[in-house]
This record gives sequence, C-alpha cells and structure tokens, in this order.
Amino acid sequence: MNARPFHRLAIVAVTALWAGSALAQDTAILSASPRFHPVVAQNGMVSSQEALATLVGVDVLRSGGNAVDAAVAVGFALAVTLPRAGNIGGGGFMIVHDAKTDETIAIDYREMAPAAATEDMFLNEAGDADPLKSRFSGLGVGVPGTVRGLALAHERYGSGALSWADLIAPAVTLARDGFPVSDDLASSLASTWTRAHLGRDGEANRIFYEPTDGPPAAGAIMTRPDLAATLERIAEGGPSAFYEGPVAEAIVAKVNGAGGRMSLEDLAGYEPKVREPVTGTYQGYEIASMPPPSSGGIHLIQILNILEGLPIAESGLNSAKTIHLMAQAMNYAYADRSKYLGDPDFTSVPADWLTSPDYAADIRNGLDQEQATPASEIKPGEAPAGHESPETTHFSVVDGDGNAVSNTYTLNFSYGVGLVADGTGILLNNELDDFSAKKGVPNAYGLIGGEANAVEPLKRPLSSMTPTIVFRDGEVFLVTGSPGGSRIITTVLQIILNTVTHGLDIASATAAPRIHDQWLPDEIRIEQGISPDTIRLLEEMGHEVAVKDAMGSTQSIQVGEDGTLYGAADPRRAGSLAAGY
Repeated sequence: MNARPFHRLAIVAVTALWAGSALAQDTAILSASPRFHPVVAQNGMVSSQEALATLVGVDVLRSGGNAVDAAVAVGFALAVTLPRAGNIGGGGFMIVHDAKTDETIAIDYREMAPAAATEDMFLNEAGDADPLKSRFSGLGVGVPGTVRGLALAHERYGSGALSWADLIAPAVTLARDGFPVSDDLASSLASTWTRAHLGRDGEANRIFYEPTDGPPAAGAIMTRPDLAATLERIAEGGPSAFYEGPVAEAIVAKVNGAGGRMSLEDLAGYEPKVREPVTGTYQGYEIASMPPPSSGGIHLIQILNILEGLPIAESGLNSAKTIHLMAQAMNYAYADRSKYLGDPDFTSVPADWLTSPDYAADIRNGLDQEQATPASEIKPGEAPAGHESPETTHFSVVDGDGNAVSNTYTLNFSYGVGLVADGTGILLNNELDDFSAKKGVPNAYGLIGGEANAVEPLKRPLSSMTPTIVFRDGEVFLVTGSPGGSRIITTVLQIILNTVTHGLDIASATAAPRIHDQWLPDEIRIEQGISPDTIRLLEEMGHEVAVKDAMGSTQSIQVGEDGTLYGAADPRRAGSLAAGY
C-alpha cells in the first residue's frame, strides 16, 4: 500500500465527521435529543487518541484491510505522532474478535523482565524501595513487546490483502516527511516535567528540543528521521530487525549504560503470547477482556458481577447512591488485586473464583449499602485451597465485516523512562515499575502489590490495562478501553455501565463525569461535574471525596442492531479522533 498524502486523509476525516452529523438519528443507539453526538459510519471505524493515526487506520480499511490490519498501522503511526505513549519500545495487550470464525482471543505483548533481574533490584542499601531505580534508570526498562505483538496479530488475524510493509509505510512517511505538531504534543513537550524528564538524556533532548531550539510550536513540522530509518528496517526485515542486529544492540547499550541489566538474548528470546480472554456476563451482555498479566479483565468482571445485583439503574447515573455502591464494589476488587494478581506463568491466579457470581454475591451480601466501609476493614478474600501511567493509550477498530480490535499499549510514564536508544529514535519504557518493588509498598499509581507480582527473571509485570469487547446476542456491541494507570479498570467499567445500565449513546457515555476508588488511598476520586449536593451526600455516608483531574481517554465504538457504527473519542484528551467511512 502506498502511504496516502495528508490532504487525502483530511478529506476522509471531513467526510466521516459530516456523516456523523447527518446520520446520527439511529434510535437503536441514540436517545431522542442527546447532548453529545457520536461519529457515524457504515463500513469501518477507528477511534484513537491522535487524529493522524486514526486517519491512517481509516485509510487502511478503505484500502481493503481488516480491523487487525488497521490496528497494526495505527499502532506504528502512534509511535511517531504520540511519542509519550504510542510506542515500539513498550508493550501492551490486544483483544481481537474474528467475525468469520466467531473467535475472540487475547494477545499479550506485555514487556518482560530481563533474565538478570532480581527481586531486590529496586531496593536501596537499607532494603527500602527506591523509586528512582524503577522509574528513572535502566533497571526500570522491560524487554519491549510491541513489534512482535503487532506482527503476531497481522500474521494470524490480518486480512492477507496488505503486507507487513504496507502497514508500516504510513508511519515511515510521517516520521520521514514530517507531520504538524498538534496542540496536545506541543503542550506536552513544553511542560516543565517533560523538559526535565527528556532533558536528562542527550539523545532525547536532541530529537525533541534541538531542532527548534526548545519545545516545538503547535503547527510546526516535526520529522523523526532516526525513527523513520528504524521503521524501514522493521518493514523490510520483519520483527527480527528490531529484536536482533543494530537496533537491538542500540537498545541494550542504552539500557545498560543507564544502569540496567538487559542482554541481546533477552530481546532475541521475547515472544508474545496468545491467551484466552477473561469472560463474563452482565445484564445479558457478554464481556471479553484481558486476562493476567493484566488485572483489568478479572476485576472489571468482578465489579460488574457485584453491581449486577444492586439497584444502580433505579438510583440513576452518578447519583450519590450509585457512586456509593460503585465505590464499595471497586474497593473489594482492588483489595483482591493486591494479593492474587500477577503473571500467570509464574503464579497461580484464581481467576475462576475471582470472576464467579458466587464470590460476587458473597461480597454483595456483606456490602453496606448505606455507609462507607473504611478501607482498613476491607481485606482480600480467601481463595479456595489450590488456588493474580496515565500515559498509556488505547485505540479501537471495527470493520464492515464485524471484525474488531481493542488495543491498549504503553511506555508507562509519559515518554517512558525518558531515554532514547541512540540512533534509533526509540523511546524506552519504564514498565518494570509495575512490579512490587517490596511487598506492601505502593507503585507510582498508589497500587499495593504482594508476592504474586514480585520481580523475577523473564516475568511480566502486572498491569491494569483493560481492552474490552462487549457482545450482544453474540454480535459485537461495544469496543472500548482507556489509559489511566490504576484508573483504567474503573474507567472501562463506567463506559459499560453508562451504555448498558443507563442507556446512554456512546458519546454521552464517554463524556459523563467519572469516579474512581481503589481501596487505598481511602477516598473516592471524582472529576468535575459531579454535583456539590452529591458530594455532600457521599460525605454524609462516610466517604472521603477528592475532586481531581480528568480520568482516562476512552476510545470507543458502539455497533447498532443494524450494523451502523458509532464512534466516540474521549474529549478529555486534545487531539483524539473517531473517524470512519
């Protein structure tokens, strides 16, 4: 496939947005007078956090590719245009639904600890966790999984109409010829934190600040020639061009030069894994989400199981009663997460028990529906004997044949560890901070971990990423996911509740204010938009309520009963775009 010029992509975007305004009258999805309107299309839809990447995906669909082909192209494009989260130097998770075979699978391309990793490598001489080691040094860099993960998806589930090189070509063009810096990217690179973070590394500083003698202005053309050359290598040589040879050598040199322990053998030996999704039901809908080493799917289904027997439809969207019940259910799930979740190749995760309706009923029966239960009184459940950054990014794709992809991937922190492998343009992750550096010590997102998520050689750290597909009567109904660190699970939860329980169209479901409770710290975090009267009622119930920044950046596609596609890019992140044709 020849990469199409930007004016062609712009025409696609305008056409899609016009169609959204003209066709948004399908009463199967939309209420009579919705406040927010999704983008509407008939043949294919992509929703991502960066507009150019979305348009690359739509162009692939128009050119005969399927949802997986488009997802691969979007994944590589985001590595160019959304450098703080899009990546080839990180990893993630993908849920794929193949309409022809009616198969839904999970692809785990999570980063992996190097063979030389040790349980105490993030501790200081006093035996205390040292966050500088896990977050800002080479020790925090996991073996990247993105390139082999996307390659596996293309090989097994792509249409066959477009080659691997075809799908990387748009990213090469963007990196080589340049792209206009968005307001969002300009703001990100100009922030004090990012300048200090990237400024520690001469290579990162050279790439992002030296060409413009400081942060680039919005609208300036940014080129990534080193990254373009790397992408061309991968396009021509396949994933081996990343995991072996000069690119791999550059990655290892950078990681170890910053105090890490990675080897060429670690890179050459990395393999993604195909896993069975975690599945469950909610109000007659079927849920398929990510299994361990993500905690997302298990606890999404666990919380839905608890809530299904509670009167949240009657109490209404974001009422004090509904928020109270949601927060109580969230607390029990996050308490269980702290004890049981980890890499299933290294620890036994009692997934069937955690997602069972019977266990949910036990929690629900002991749940106080009127008053907040202090976090100190909530403990992880007792499993039966014999028995796991906010700067992540998500994209969703549905094609005209009913194939669907829900993909969440990340560098962990914004711009990862802040290091670029010299001469490659590849930003490296700091994903190993998601391990439990020490039992009971919270990570950067306040999440508590235990032995199940301790550091071990070749182990994958626990994640909260929750790419999810919801089915109605066996057909795709909703494809969604989000960034947000520890808040990913609850963000995805609320998209499902808002559409299924509260009957909102996907645009309104996306825009609704969100809440989050993760057991510790003992507070309900809420976005602006929740009524002060509601906050007062929650406080009278015994909750500590904290109004904080917006949560998540969901990229969602809803499918009407007649097959019409409705897309919604989260307005919380500038530059997001849902588009289709």
